[in-house]
Amino acid sequence: MHALRSSATALSRAILLATWTLVSATLPVHGQSGQLPMEPLHESGQNVTAAYEGWFKNPNGGISVLFGYFNRNVKEELDIPIGPNNRIEPGGPDQGQPTHFLPRRQWGIFTVTVPENFGNDKLTWTLVANGQTTSVPAHLDARWQIAPFVDVGIGNTPPLISFEEGGPSVQGPLAMSIALETTLRNPLTLNVWAADDAKTFQGGKLPDTPPATVTWSKFRGPGAVKFANSKPPVEKADGKWKTPQAFSGKATTTATFSEPGEYVLRVVANDWSGDGGGGFQCCWTNAQVKVSVKP
Repeated sequence: MHALRSSATALSRAILLATWTLVSATLPVHGQSGQLPMEPLHESGQNVTAAYEGWFKNPNGGISVLFGYFNRNVKEELDIPIGPNNRIEPGGPDQGQPTHFLPRRQWGIFTVTVPENFGNDKLTWTLVANGQTTSVPAHLDARWQIAPFVDVGIGNTPPLISFEEGGPSVQGPLAMSIALETTLRNPLTLNVWAADDAKTFQGGKLPDTPPATVTWSKFRGPGAVKFANSKPPVEKADGKWKTPQAFSGKATTTATFSEPGEYVLRVVANDWSGDGGGGFQCCWTNAQVKVSVKP
């Protein structure tokens, strides 16, 4: 229970920090009137702020810090290239962050690995969107430590993701990736296998949805990406996994690209805990597909 409370505390602090960043970005400057932080929702024209969600020790050593973001727009998707308007410092500007930003709150998008002697140093992610600048620091304060690989209260663990049945898999926010090639306007088939332990809160009613769901989105790239189904159903199957799982299945969709170039697609597998682990920063899994789109 202590770990649960610690994770919940870290999440609350992350939300408060993101909220303060939003408020401070809209305060009046030098007598100018600013926007009210509690103003109505807007379809477009608003800013995007990074969300520092905590840090954790990697299973194989080292430390990673976890980021998401909050796009205040209800409908507008934004592309912010790596550079002055999308940078992580020191060591950047490119440290694996997205350049495509979906509307509203997006949890646990990517991690940055830092040395174990990081100490009191900080990483700062700065975003400039629709003429508005926000910056959020990441640090290793003990109060921000999270446990994204297991919810100790019920022993829940993140789903497994693999790009081939019985092949290499990943579990948790440290994304694995594969590389594919396609030609412009030729639909690219995307297959992913997912498995989960099908655990939920003690005494809780089992949901009607499958224990594992997957969602595809554009992470980086020069053009638009259209998925035949961004949330393809995970069809139950007898998966060949290294560890026993209560549920396993395969999900298939296709992606079509509007421009040639280099893209990164993100696929996230969620279990019944939902986005961001339902408030406890566990349990979901990230993976990426790097796609080279030829003319």
